[in-house]
Amino acid sequence: MSEPRTEARNPRAFALASLSTRELLVLMNDEDATVAAAVHAAIPRVAETVDLVVDAFARGGRLRYVGAGTSGRLGVLDASEAPPTFGVEPDLVHGVIAGGDAALRRSIEGAEDDAAAGAREMRAHARRGDVVVGISAGGRSPYVVAALATAREAGARAVALTCDGGSPLAREAEIVIAVDVGPEVLAGSSRLKAGTATKLVLNMISTSALIRAGRTRGDLMVDLRPASAKLRERAVRIVRDETGLDEAGARARLEASGWSVRAAIEGAGRPRPRR
Repeated sequence: MSEPRTEARNPRAFALASLSTRELLVLMNDEDATVAAAVHAAIPRVAETVDLVVDAFARGGRLRYVGAGTSGRLGVLDASEAPPTFGVEPDLVHGVIAGGDAALRRSIEGAEDDAAAGAREMRAHARRGDVVVGISAGGRSPYVVAALATAREAGARAVALTCDGGSPLAREAEIVIAVDVGPEVLAGSSRLKAGTATKLVLNMISTSALIRAGRTRGDLMVDLRPASAKLRERAVRIVRDETGLDEAGARARLEASGWSVRAAIEGAGRPRPRR
């Protein structure tokens, strides 16, 4: 098997240990600056994925992320933000990580090699009509490859998010989001550029799909769950801005609606024109 693209050495970093702190930071920042362009090049495949997810949501399907290590943590992170931001049930967008929840806080070496565990997790978490995104920078994690293959067998739509479009994971997917970020500053450390690219793509998938599914009002989070003081203040601002009510009136309407931003706006009559 050929060397994974994510394991290649970066010629600009050969003298890494001899650089000053400032030189090291400039090099890392310069490398990070290339990530957005790599993600931009993958937008056509990201768009296909978003459309797939929107269609799945409309038909009662769900979005599943599965990954190991940094990839798994990023998937769980993205999924965990969907309920408070968009007011959806936690099961609509769900992240699965090799090694289970304990792997969110500490590295569980070897978990990514357990193909049987990946298959088992997808048998428990994926079903026909879902969209499953397998996340692996190098695309060679047996856990993730087996998970995606099992998801397809269950009738789910399979997407690979990877930095190597020729990897085993890519071969298991019907849509391949391949973000070629090039070699890392620290050879093989895919939590760097590859991790940044993964986070950007996951942001795009979940946010765009839920906007398309009607979970916002323009750029406003009208289905957010105001479970903290900060979010309650945000809810007040949204209702105030959309209805023309003063702060006290917006707060009173939210309290009357059980702190449903959408209900508070829709119950106030016609929103005032956008500025």
